[in-house]
Amino acid sequence: MEENKMTYTAQNFENLLGLKGFSDQLLQNHFKLYQGYVTNTNKLLEAFAAMEKDGKTGTPEYAELKRRFGWEFNGMRMHELYFGNMGKKKTSLPEKSGLHKLMVETFGSGQKCHDLFVETGKMRGIGWVVMAYDPVGKKLLHLWINEHDVGHLAGTVPLLIMDVFEHAFMLDYGLNRADYIKAFIEAVDWDAVQKRFEKTQK
Repeated sequence: MEENKMTYTAQNFENLLGLKGFSDQLLQNHFKLYQGYVTNTNKLLEAFAAMEKDGKTGTPEYAELKRRFGWEFNGMRMHELYFGNMGKKKTSLPEKSGLHKLMVETFGSGQKCHDLFVETGKMRGIGWVVMAYDPVGKKLLHLWINEHDVGHLAGTVPLLIMDVFEHAFMLDYGLNRADYIKAFIEAVDWDAVQKRFEKTQK
């Protein structure tokens, strides 16, 4: 993500085209939706700047746009994290890694951590599943983010993100979310996830 003062630029995730378990059409549709969030985030930032310049910060219109901003910004950022923790190269999380050790400390085993993440993804509803790190409690948490801007736990750091809105899988899997989740797990870039965790330890 490149930030130029008040604007954001959409990242290019076309390196994911050809990813096993995900048709190019599904991914291209998803990229387009993500780009819409980037566009809307920039439009809101421009609107804020104009209204602030004109002294309209006390208006209902300004307040409503402020409330909307979390939805658009998080829609942008969550998609970047989601695409960013996927890859075509098969990876695994070393048992000696700090993240795997924390999985064992938090859940009892790496497999239990995996199973609970998957089960969270199978819950009824749409949203995001996030394995997040709580730097205060020094533990991992599996979160259900019901909306882009509702369900985040303050201070936690997203490490592994799975999109379970219908647009993420229905073109390829219909209502079979379980098979989509299986394909997603196979596509996880554990190197990227581990690097996110390592940044929290500095």
